[in-house]
Amino acid sequence: MHDIGNVIKRVDHSQSGTIMSFRILDKIGFDESEIAKIIKAIGNHDVGNGVPISPMAAALILADKSDVRRSRVRNSDINSFDIHDMVNYSVTDNKLKIDMDKREVYLILEVDNHFCTVMDYFSIFMERMKLCEKTAMMLGLKFKLVINDQEVI
Repeated sequence: MHDIGNVIKRVDHSQSGTIMSFRILDKIGFDESEIAKIIKAIGNHDVGNGVPISPMAAALILADKSDVRRSRVRNSDINSFDIHDMVNYSVTDNKLKIDMDKREVYLILEVDNHFCTVMDYFSIFMERMKLCEKTAMMLGLKFKLVINDQEVI
């Protein structure tokens, strides 16, 4: 539901998604306090203006910003891939793990370097990784990024 605003446009989709989600949740009878928690998380999940203002928002941010994987690519023509397609297509395995004993959250990726380099990954995902780091800190965790068995953050 957090990305429902993309039906309108990608830019500011978290804001339009908040309004759309409010209407849907209200119409199906959700409790007002629950609606407030949900739409607050949705409205704060975007990289441009996202803030981990609650545990729910933090969980949404970590789940959303770590969601890079081959199956996200809808375009079947590799020759016409843009950088986002190329990076997503290159990720052959993705795990988000939390080690509560160490107080660390790990994004573990396997990247096929034939399709993109680690530098390509960072060229479009650096802001997302910074937001994940900030979000993990809000939860009292340290964010770690592991690509091809190498810890990069």
